[in-house]
Amino acid sequence: MKHGNRTSITFIFVVVLIDMIGFGIVMPVLPQLIMHLGALPVDKAALWAGWLGAGYAAMQFIFAPILGNLSDRFGRRPVLLAAILAFGVDYILMGFAPSLWWLVLGRLIAGMTGASFSAAYAYLADITEPEKRAESFGMIGMAFGFGFILGPALGGLLGELGPRIPFYAAGGLALVNFVFGFFFLKESLPPENRRPFKLARANAFAALKALSGQSRTVLWFVAALAFWQLSHLVYPSIWAYFTIAAYGWSEWKIGLSLMMVGVASALVQGFGIRLLLPRLGEVRAVTLGIWTVVAISFVYAFAWSDWIVFAALLVGGLQGLVMPSINALNSRAVDASSQGELQGATQAVGSLAAIIGPPFYTILFSRFTGDQAIAEFPAAPLIASAAIALIVWGIFLYGFRLLARETSVA
Repeated sequence: MKHGNRTSITFIFVVVLIDMIGFGIVMPVLPQLIMHLGALPVDKAALWAGWLGAGYAAMQFIFAPILGNLSDRFGRRPVLLAAILAFGVDYILMGFAPSLWWLVLGRLIAGMTGASFSAAYAYLADITEPEKRAESFGMIGMAFGFGFILGPALGGLLGELGPRIPFYAAGGLALVNFVFGFFFLKESLPPENRRPFKLARANAFAALKALSGQSRTVLWFVAALAFWQLSHLVYPSIWAYFTIAAYGWSEWKIGLSLMMVGVASALVQGFGIRLLLPRLGEVRAVTLGIWTVVAISFVYAFAWSDWIVFAALLVGGLQGLVMPSINALNSRAVDASSQGELQGATQAVGSLAAIIGPPFYTILFSRFTGDQAIAEFPAAPLIASAAIALIVWGIFLYGFRLLARETSVA
């Protein structure tokens, strides 16, 4: 790999890492901040968190295709830098939130800036050979993992100084990342591979219609990724609240558990993909990741000791095989000038799932937790997540069969 490519991949890694550190930093303290600003009990705070997550996702649904298409027209670099700068300013403003509605506004703006992931994935597709993209996309997952190692741990520690301090820290990290990118990030999309920006095409549905003309498998793989996102959203939506209700955990232990998630994810996506994917192939890798989710969901529901939960969190890193494998297959189905559009549409449809997910899981959590619960079973959202993961498996297998047919015909 050329030195310039290594530097660029390092920057994209750092972009996602700092984004996830910022997200992870606030997770341990967000429940307490919501309860404090709204004077709410934990089940009601979880509902607020669900709607905050839905608003964040709604903005990503709108803006991910726009940013992806803009990056196909103007290049990846300006889109990434603008989003990082706005992200940093937004988190600092959220640190000053005097009310819950201020937090709502902050999460909406964060959703707009978080849509930069579409440009980040497209950047990697630009500079990576098709057969190496699963490994490069795995680097994104590794950054997610390290972000969850560092973010929640920092959030738990900084939260001891006050629930607003982690927001300031997240904003400061993003601004440092902007400065780094401004001086070191090179453009990845050559002028000959750019295409005109059309607002009518800068939405998920129009983009998918155009992309499906190149390959029908795009629709199935994007659908699989969307349902996978819906399944996976159970963790950021209710994990902190679930562990408080089911295990009586403190903020420190919640942060430690999220750090364990990060360790497992980083190990699998940083090293496991490189070692396992060539031996397993995409189909077996996706199957292993999905059935891991099903198994650990039941472990969380019925665990009788903290060490069992932490062991399951470590094993759960195998679910990190799913997204890079599907993304890599999908990126091979479209041409070089459409990578930003593909990633923007993928992120947007995933965001549509994320609009549904947080309210769905938090409402389900509130129905099975608290004084007015149907039955006391706070793990109900986790079992629902496992069922959705099985739907992902079916959609993916059908899409892969279509891909095999297209390849054999070609």
